[in-house]
Amino acid sequence: MRRKQNYKRDILPDPKFQNILLAKFTNRLMYDGKKIVAQSALYRAFDLLEKQQKDPLEVFDKAIRNVSPLLEVKSRRIGGANYQVPREVRGERKITLAFRWIIDAARNKKGMPIAKRLAEELLAASRNEGAAVKKKEDTHRMAEANKAFAHFSW
Repeated sequence: MRRKQNYKRDILPDPKFQNILLAKFTNRLMYDGKKIVAQSALYRAFDLLEKQQKDPLEVFDKAIRNVSPLLEVKSRRIGGANYQVPREVRGERKITLAFRWIIDAARNKKGMPIAKRLAEELLAASRNEGAAVKKKEDTHRMAEANKAFAHFSW
């Protein structure tokens, strides 16, 4: 029996910058449906970036581009053995993984407000450093190490 079709929802752009990527990022940042809290934290982070004479939207876009992975590994069971098969990452998933890694890296830093941690992580990612970029490089390294199993790709 077929599953019901999963429709893509249209996400409205964020109110301040009219950017859809920012709206999606806010939704990922949100806890327990508290969108205003997530939005204000993101905007405070952008204010901190502005104080450092950086264009926050440019830093955000560059950070997302730098953290987006090209390859990932997926487990595949073949003949009783599990193989880590490297695969290319689809466009939508690239952005989702980049969001997740940046937010996780910001949340794992302790001792500062989330806005400051987020601003620091976005700035580091835009300069190709930081925990989120390290996560991307680890993922690429794992895909490279398992290149021998690429013929198992489906």
